[in-house]
Amino acid sequence: MALDLQDIAIQYGPAYLETHPSSPDQHKVVWALQSCRTAALGGHIDACDACGVLRISYNSCRNRHCPQCQTLNQVRWVQARLGDLLDVGYFHVVFTLPAALNAVALQNPRLVYGILFQAAAETVAELAADPHYLGAQIGMTAVLHTWGQNLQHHPHLHCVIPGGGLTSGGQWQPSRKKFFLPVKVLSRKFRGKFLALLQAAPLAFYGAITELADPTAFQTWLAPLYAQDWVVYCKAPFASAAHVVAYLGRYTHRVAIANSRIVGLTDGQVTFRWRDYRDGNRLKLMTVTAEEFLRRFLLHVLPTGFTRIRHYGFLSARNKSSQLRRCQQLTHTLPPAEAALPASNLALFTQLTGRDATLCPVCHAGHLQWARASPPDRLSA
Repeated sequence: MALDLQDIAIQYGPAYLETHPSSPDQHKVVWALQSCRTAALGGHIDACDACGVLRISYNSCRNRHCPQCQTLNQVRWVQARLGDLLDVGYFHVVFTLPAALNAVALQNPRLVYGILFQAAAETVAELAADPHYLGAQIGMTAVLHTWGQNLQHHPHLHCVIPGGGLTSGGQWQPSRKKFFLPVKVLSRKFRGKFLALLQAAPLAFYGAITELADPTAFQTWLAPLYAQDWVVYCKAPFASAAHVVAYLGRYTHRVAIANSRIVGLTDGQVTFRWRDYRDGNRLKLMTVTAEEFLRRFLLHVLPTGFTRIRHYGFLSARNKSSQLRRCQQLTHTLPPAEAALPASNLALFTQLTGRDATLCPVCHAGHLQWARASPPDRLSA
């Protein structure tokens, strides 16, 4: 039987929350993982219109940290992005925070991750506007990841940038085929912007880093961060707009680990697959205690309402109806073929899998029809 994150949350989540300080958001996520598609959330009962057999379907938790609840959301999000593409090359740029900032980020996630978005977006926009590099307004989609393959805390921003921009005169300015912004300049400007914004932010310090609440100690702690090189790199351009969509789909609706990577749960030990980028990108197995696995996973719970996918420049919501449409005209981008998705998740599931989810699993002739609601079972929550 396949293992998943829910199995670990059910078996070890209660004990973990009792013995480890956890935020309200982390408590909410553990409860959602435990309750997803169980009696705790209620559901509905279907009856076969041929043989009369009854089947109960429980509701999903719809929590964005739950790997069971994101597949259809991901499909809908990707479909919506098709209309935003341009027939140009796209670049993939990654902004990474130094490990020294991890503790401050974990204690101030909304502030620090917000600064990460702001610093990266302003860095790219300002350099792209410089005629020496491009001299145009660019567009950018940024996706926050806070994890590495081993589930440890590793905040970084994946940015997808079209190869060109809109000039002040309303014309399309194509970029060079290779990335049009020097990575070293990007890194230094990003570092300066981020640290300036961090110093101005109303940060909270507690636990092991209480001493940073002292202004002098904070400045002393910041000094080495100004001196070190920050990791910003640009991957090879995407081959086509279709590859951009495929890439975005993989990165947008996933938190920390997919169920398919969990391969074992034995005697309180969790084994999962991970890719070791420092060892030739080799696929390996890692085994940790369930307690340690949950600790690592919960590092990546985002504050309620925090937006981890953001659009900038001519891709921002306020510019899409005017500037983006102008860019599509200038780049001779043809509108995508109409492929409207079904409104209901049941119909979308059928379209994606080719399976009729309403077909009776007993008689294989009739179809399941809604019969009545099944209220939440508070005793199982």
